[in-house]
Amino acid sequence: MFDFEKLEVYQLVKEQTNLVFKQIAETENLDSLIRDSWKNANLQALLQLVQASGRVSTSEKKNLLTAARGYVFECSAILDLLKASGEVDAEKYEELYNNYERISKMLLGMFRSYESKTE
Repeated sequence: MFDFEKLEVYQLVKEQTNLVFKQIAETENLDSLIRDSWKNANLQALLQLVQASGRVSTSEKKNLLTAARGYVFECSAILDLLKASGEVDAEKYEELYNNYERISKMLLGMFRSYESKTE
C-alpha cells in the first residue's frame, strides 16, 4: 500500500472525484468546457495530493498541497455556477460543497503541519 492511500484526505478526495464524475455523467446538456474543467480540477486536486505525499522536500510538499487546494477552490466555484444555473440541485450542491470545504481544511492542515519543519 502506498502512503497516500492511508490518508483520510486522499480517501475523501477520491470519493468526491467519483461523485463529481457521476454527477457529470448524469447531467444532460452540460457545457463541454464546464464538464472538462470540473473533471480536470477534481482529478488534479487528487493527483497533486498524491504527488505531495511522495515528495521528500518540505517545500515541494507545500507547493503541491497549495496547488491541490487551489484546484479544490476551482471546483467549488464551478459547483456554485452549476447551482446558480440549475444544473445541480440544492441537496447535491450541499453534499459536494461540504466535501470541498472539508477537503480544503484538511489540505490546509497538512500544509501547516510542514510550516515548522525544515528540509
